[in-house]
This record gives sequence, structure tokens and C-alpha cells, in this order.
Amino acid sequence: MTTAGEALGADGPIARSIDGFAPRSGQQALADAFERTLIEGGALIGEAGTGVGKTFAYLVPALTRGEKIIVSTGTRHLQDQLFHSDLPRVRNALGTPVRAALLKGRSNYLCLHRMELADGVPLTRRPEMAAQLERVRAAARRTQTGDIAEITDVPEDSPIWPYVTSTAENCLGQECPLYRDCHVLQARKAAQEAEVVVVNHHLLFADMSLKESGFGEVLPSADAFILDEAHQLPDTATNFFGQRISARHIQELARDSIAEHLREAADAGWIRDAAEALEQAARDFRLALGSEARRASWSEVADEPGVTDALAGLRDAVEALEGELAGQAERGRGLEQCARRARELSKLLNEWLEPDADAGLVQWFETWRTGFALALTPLDIAGRFSRLMNQWPAAWLFTSATLSVDGRFDHFRRRLGLDEAGEIQVDSPFDYARNALLYLPRGLPEPSHPGYTEAVLEAARPVLKASGGRAFFLFTSYRALHQAGERLRGEGTHTILVQGEQPKHELIERFRRESGAVLLGTASFWEGVDVPGEALSCVIIDKLPFAAPGDPVVQARLDALRAAGGNPFAEYQLPQAAIALKQGAGRLIRGVDDRGVLMLCDPRLHSRGYGRVFLNSLPPMGRTRDLDEVERFFDPVPEAGGA
Repeated sequence: MTTAGEALGADGPIARSIDGFAPRSGQQALADAFERTLIEGGALIGEAGTGVGKTFAYLVPALTRGEKIIVSTGTRHLQDQLFHSDLPRVRNALGTPVRAALLKGRSNYLCLHRMELADGVPLTRRPEMAAQLERVRAAARRTQTGDIAEITDVPEDSPIWPYVTSTAENCLGQECPLYRDCHVLQARKAAQEAEVVVVNHHLLFADMSLKESGFGEVLPSADAFILDEAHQLPDTATNFFGQRISARHIQELARDSIAEHLREAADAGWIRDAAEALEQAARDFRLALGSEARRASWSEVADEPGVTDALAGLRDAVEALEGELAGQAERGRGLEQCARRARELSKLLNEWLEPDADAGLVQWFETWRTGFALALTPLDIAGRFSRLMNQWPAAWLFTSATLSVDGRFDHFRRRLGLDEAGEIQVDSPFDYARNALLYLPRGLPEPSHPGYTEAVLEAARPVLKASGGRAFFLFTSYRALHQAGERLRGEGTHTILVQGEQPKHELIERFRRESGAVLLGTASFWEGVDVPGEALSCVIIDKLPFAAPGDPVVQARLDALRAAGGNPFAEYQLPQAAIALKQGAGRLIRGVDDRGVLMLCDPRLHSRGYGRVFLNSLPPMGRTRDLDEVERFFDPVPEAGGA
């Protein structure tokens, strides 16, 4: 019987069927290790450097097992790419009649019932929103899946989406008049019947949280879980194992209560009054938290009279709406659902106000321009995650290009409780020594210096000139991002693209199209962005990406480690930053023929002993501190036979 590694070899079905496929020994070793774990069970951590081809390495054994396998990716974009491109190619090459299904969270599917209700919403009276609603409805008549990713002529951030999709809170379930035609129901049914189900981490953990609570899960029971982009798992799990109450959820409850009152109990005008009072209470609470965007521990504002009064007003408004809805709930399923949501929101608010002191939770809040969120976040999810793995006895594969720090998986293991997992580490097949150069400029001040960003720009200008633009300039703060964008754009030397000025996918497309562009970004551009070829030939990173020390969750985690006698810097801050740096650096070389310079500006790489951990975690490329060598790297290579 052919092994997974042999199937990926020079004489295997993948090489025979897929044009341009090149066998790689590292990919074959990874595939064999994945296959052994799928057969024997247990857990395996597999790091695959850029270009190894980890997706094929797990798809080949997964598609030949004949078992129920869940594949989870980091984002919906990667989920779509895996399901619509990579999986069909491997399945066709292997000739295996495996049924596969794509399953996303509820809010990714059109809700036919809510589309019917959307006409009565004030937002849709605006011409632009009315036009977008009509485009959604036209797509609904064509679609087989109801996946909103198919609707490309409505912006991803359009305000119309909450009115044409559902949430677990506002779904009517079997009471819905259009239940038989429900796209979510059809997607779940397909997932139940498929051998391979492609999900994303958010859906996976939402479902694990349901299972932990004793409710029926969305995802079918599986023989194996393959978790791609696994470096994202600890943070995603932390979010889902906590609680969060947001202004958006409150506003949606108020909005839906008004819509259902008009549809099912138009004479009960006091429901509208209570819903509008709740919206006002949410606005008052937001104002009480201050005008600036902020993310902080609740203890910083918990004793401020204005805040406590506004929060009490918010709780009273929720309870008042709950009472009004409960009195009319028997008149319709929609009102009954809104009453249940109000009751659950009231319960969450009370739990948030009086959290379990022994549960290891961080109580914090966040504000932005018009919204807010209240959160309870667990400090440590390793125990809960390992218990859930035991509840789902299956093979577990964790894979990513960035799981190790200085060649070790200790940090990743600790965060998820993977003490017994096996491990395999496969280096990138790309020739970094020949095709990449790490530039560590001299003379920069410490990052805490007030003139640091200006000094970074001064050091970066000659590098951008040598590279002809074609660069990602990655920052650890929005303040530095905007300062740099303003300065560079004012010089008029390159096309400057700045995160936030256009949707992310449009910025990437412009960067690919416009020769010599420089794209400035923060956290969301450090990973998941793939620009192979000459369009991206330089990556500049302003600082080592240590998590903000003022972040309430980070600070509480550091305090807990310190109280337990640990070393917060070595055990958490340093490994987290090293993994983030690997992600940012990984944008540079995306193909076997790519060439480029990685410029790391932070002088702590040389002035601090921990700098070696960062440097040892990067691919083995040449290093220099001399600008002349960078300029020579970008000099055109003379053609053979030229003068």
C-alpha cells in the first residue's frame, strides 16, 4: 500500500496529476508523520517552514483514510482556499471519492426570513443600503449555498449584513416559516454526511464551548482533527472560553425587538419604548467610559460613580425590556426569542458584575468610537482544552509555519496543555542563504526614545530606494504607522498604501498592480498575506512585536506567572513576540525564486541577550549591518554573456 509520503514523491499520483508540483523530502516526511498519527491516534505538533507544502502533507493522508476528519483553518479566506482549490486538486489526483463539506458560522449564510424583515428597517430606506439589499436578494435567487462570500458586489463591512443573516440569538429554529429552505441547516446536513469537513477555528471553538456546556454540537463527531495555522489556537480558544457583552449585541436585541413587535404585536407600543430606552442606556454607558478608544482592566473605572450609575442603568434597561417582551412572548416566536435573548443578556450582565473569584478570570473592557465590550477572559485554557481533547477521543494534528521558538515547542505545548503530543519540525526548502538577506541597521536609538520612528524612517529610506519600493513596512502600533505614512507620502517617492484607508484585499491587489509600492500595516498584515514574486522584495519591521504591557489580559497573565514563581518575560512575553516576528518575516519569501531583504530595526536584537532567541527563530539567511551590502543585493544581476 502506498504511503502518504510515496504519494507525494516523484512517481506518485500528485506529481503525475498536478502541473508544476515538485516533490520535497520535507513534505514527504511531514505527510508520513501525519499519517502515522491518523492511524495510531494521539496528538502531533508539526511545524513546516514556508514552502514545505503542509496543506498537501495533511490532505493526502486525510483523504485516503476513509474516516471522518475535521480540518480547521485560521480564517474564512484560508477555509475557502482549502475547500475550493487545494482539496479538489488533491482529491482528483488521488482519485478518491471522498465527500467534502464546507461549514462556516451562522453569520456567513443568508437568512431568508430576516431578508423578508429587512424592508421594515430604517437603514434600508437609505438609497445606498436599499441598492445593496436588492443585490443581496438577487444573489439569494442564484445561490445554492447561501454563503455570503459569493456576493462580491456588496462590501464585506456593509451595515446590511446583520439584517440578512442570523445569529444563534435571533434564529427562530424550527419555528421559522422558511426552516426547510434554511442555508445553515443545509450546510450542517452536508457536514454530517461528509467524510471531510472544512471549518475555521472560530466555529470549532464555538462548537467545543457548546459541547462543554452539554448542548448538541454543530460539528459531527470525528476520527481526527487537523488544525492548520495552529499558532492562532491559544488566543482563539481563550476568547471562546470567556464571556463577552458588546454594544452591538445590545443594539441588535433592541432592533430585533422593535421589528418583532411591529410584526407580531403592533399594538404593544411599550416594547418599542423599552427597546429605545435600552439603546439610549447603551449610548449613555459608552459615554460614561470616556471619549477615547481604550482597552483596560475594569478595576480602573469600577469605582467611578458615573460609570457605575450608567452600568446600573444599562442593567435596568435590559431587565425592563425583558419584562415587556415576556408579557407578549406568547403572541409570536420572534417575540419569544427576543424575550429569551433579553433574559440571557441580563444573566450575563449579572455574572459579569459578580464574577467567580476562583475561576481565574480577567475582567476588562474595551471602547472604540461608538461601541464598547465587557469581557471576562480566562488566564489559562490549557486544562480546559486538554479536557475537551479527551472528550473527543481522536487523532489531533497541529500544524503551522510558526509554532517553535528557538527550535523548541515548549511555549505552544504549555498554552494548550499538549504535554504528551509528539513533534516534527521541517525546515523550509527555500534557499534563504542565497535569496534573502537580514539587515540590522546601526545607530538606531532604543525603541522607547521619542524620536525612534523618525530614526527608523531615516534608516529605511535608502533601503526603499535600493529596493525600488516593493516593500511591506510593518509596525507594532497605529501611532507609528500613521506617522510613517504621513512622512513617506509627503516625500512623493513611492506609492504609499496605508492600512485602514481601503479594505485589506483592495490594498493587497493595489500593491500587486502598482510597481514599486510600499504598503504600511500593523498586526493584520503580519500574517496571512501572500505576495509571491518581485512585487514584494523587502520587508521592514520597526520593533520587536512584544505585546502591549498595558493590555489587561496580558498584564493579568504576567502577574499570575509571577505570583506562581515563574518568569513572565521568558515564559510568555518573549516566546509570543518571537512567534509574531516569525510571522512578519515570513511575508518575504513565498516562492522558490523569490529574493528579498528583511530589515529589522530594533537595536535590542544586539543590545539584549534575548536578541539571539529572535535571530535563532528566523530562517538561516545571511546577516549584515552595512547598507552597502543591501544596495549590492538589489543591484541588477548581469545577464549571461553581457558586457
